[in-house]
Amino acid sequence: MIRWRLLAVFAVCGLAGCASLRYYWQSIDGQVQLLAERQSIAVVIANPNTDPALKAKLARVLEIRDFASSELKLPDNPSYRGYADLRRTYVVWNVYATPEFSIAPEQWCFPIAGCVNYRGYFALADAGEFADGLREQAFDVFISGVPAYSTLGWFDDPVLNTFISYQDYEVSRLIFHELAHQMVYVGGDSEFNESFAATVETEGVRRWIVRHGDARMQAAFESAQQRRTDFRALIVKYRAALADIYRLPITSAQMRSRKSQAYSDLERDYQQLKTSWGGYAGYDRFMEHLNNATLASFALYSALVPEFQRILERNRGDLAAFYADVKALAALGKEQRKTQFAALEP
Repeated sequence: MIRWRLLAVFAVCGLAGCASLRYYWQSIDGQVQLLAERQSIAVVIANPNTDPALKAKLARVLEIRDFASSELKLPDNPSYRGYADLRRTYVVWNVYATPEFSIAPEQWCFPIAGCVNYRGYFALADAGEFADGLREQAFDVFISGVPAYSTLGWFDDPVLNTFISYQDYEVSRLIFHELAHQMVYVGGDSEFNESFAATVETEGVRRWIVRHGDARMQAAFESAQQRRTDFRALIVKYRAALADIYRLPITSAQMRSRKSQAYSDLERDYQQLKTSWGGYAGYDRFMEHLNNATLASFALYSALVPEFQRILERNRGDLAAFYADVKALAALGKEQRKTQFAALEP
């Protein structure tokens, strides 16, 4: 195992120039530890010492996993047919950063994933140390705990304790999302990748509930979707407002004052939104860390969702045709994709 880890480190350094040996080491070490904890779900269920509640959840996961391939045409492979208990709340912590007067996220490039708008750590302390360094350079920074991620088919990703206790439709949402990354992934375009996966997850959950859910689950899902839509609209509104502020020909002091006022207005509007939701507080943690990087992290997962939904509608819900169109877009350059998205009929 030690030899494998060292070879992996040297291989990555050779590809990336070894700019940060420590970072790559924690990435490789974290992934190896995760895989070492993985067991077949069938084995976990058969174990008489497994908690009955966990057995029931894992049996449900196998149904969800089969549905993903048979009905949603997502990759049929060993991913999410294993289980790992990491004995922590999140599998990784992503660090997002933006300049003080910009809503454009910083980007980091890696050998396998390509360039992405965040940097992931398997330990919160490591993420915090990196974030502190960015803050010292006057960046806005946000650390987000992540319950699941995809290795893009390089490894057989397991279901994790970090999300197994979620409601069934939320478990299915995560599995569909991560498998979508194995279907289509473009290096250097996180917004494209995450918005595509978010579209697949939503469509997948809707179809899964029709087949395996009930009226109560349907109502819960639709309420959650409405809140997502409302919150997305709020964030889009203020990202646009902040972008306008950062383009103004004013002093840094004036810009900080305008920025502070915009975030105060955002907080006020969020409280009004919470009231309309009957006090639902699911976005409170996100709002506790408001800055440019927080808004940028949310935008990565939603900015192009309306465009992908229009492509799906154009194909009348035919997922095979939808995936073909998305793969065609993925083959284009980033600016060409923007042109294609802008040309979509509303």
